[in-house]
Amino acid sequence: MKSLNPNDVNRLKELLGKSQNVLITTHHNADGDAIGSTLGMALVLKYEGKKVDIVTPNNYPHFLKWMPGSEMIKVYRGNEAEVKTLADEADLLLCIDYNDPARLKEAAGTIFASRAPVVLIDHHPEPKDFYSLGFSEIDLGSASELVYHILRELGLENRIDKDVATNLYTGIMTDTGCFSFSCSYPGVFEVVADLISKGIPKDDIHSLIYDNYSDARMRLMGYCLNEKMVVIPEYNTAYISLSRKELEKFSHLPGDTEGFVNLPFSIKGIKLTAFFVEKKDHVKISFRSRGDFSVNDLARNNFRGGGHTNAAGAEWDLSLESTVQRFVDLLPEYAGQLK
Repeated sequence: MKSLNPNDVNRLKELLGKSQNVLITTHHNADGDAIGSTLGMALVLKYEGKKVDIVTPNNYPHFLKWMPGSEMIKVYRGNEAEVKTLADEADLLLCIDYNDPARLKEAAGTIFASRAPVVLIDHHPEPKDFYSLGFSEIDLGSASELVYHILRELGLENRIDKDVATNLYTGIMTDTGCFSFSCSYPGVFEVVADLISKGIPKDDIHSLIYDNYSDARMRLMGYCLNEKMVVIPEYNTAYISLSRKELEKFSHLPGDTEGFVNLPFSIKGIKLTAFFVEKKDHVKISFRSRGDFSVNDLARNNFRGGGHTNAAGAEWDLSLESTVQRFVDLLPEYAGQLK
């Protein structure tokens, strides 16, 4: 990774030096990178004597709740008054792993009513203009890796202990699919090597993330593969869709469908996958691709979404059936790119 802008690093150092109450926020439906990056940063700032709180808009997956420092996380939904107090008292607001206030959903109004300076730390393309200081590094595979580099540039590398390293490693591992995508540059492995040198339980981390599901989740996965996966070979594409009723049948919990969008890549030749989940008032869509096909463009141009070249998402306000049909109808336009 190229060096961070030294003026930006110095500005962040000044802001941190003046702050005592730091509020860290991350996106709705927080994943491993969201939790890992925020906890990694939060622990270091706590070591530096700051009062630090983390806010997630809604609850996050149970298989991430073992992570060091997770007691600092406040869920906005159900704790609105407490979060409002935290936002009012904050003298620095760190926005990690998202680049648009809309990613905070209903928590956005409360959080951004704060008068604190806003710092962006993110790796998604095309950030909205809502911050006073920004670290936007779209070439990195995870926000956790960016936090690692920022901490080193701030001269806080000595604060990256086993707990901090555990959180950052978890974020990098999950956002790169266990180092199977978004990590084709040597630097990420240099970072991981340093984190492993801190004595983190690497194998245990993997098990806690990927071997910590319920039998209902495994049955849901089998149902998706056997009953719900649709393969369209002429476009090297596959997709899975789930209704609310189907999720309820399998006692769905937050995070249970994490990674399902990647399952069809085990089929020879698949270059594009999509995963559609029916919510109360919209359909949540996840897109993944292999090679040069940009699902960021697909999501942005057709579903008001966005993300990275090979991983993107969107929300659509039509029915599940209509949303899936829209996706299928678009495929002929991309036939040449999906060969």
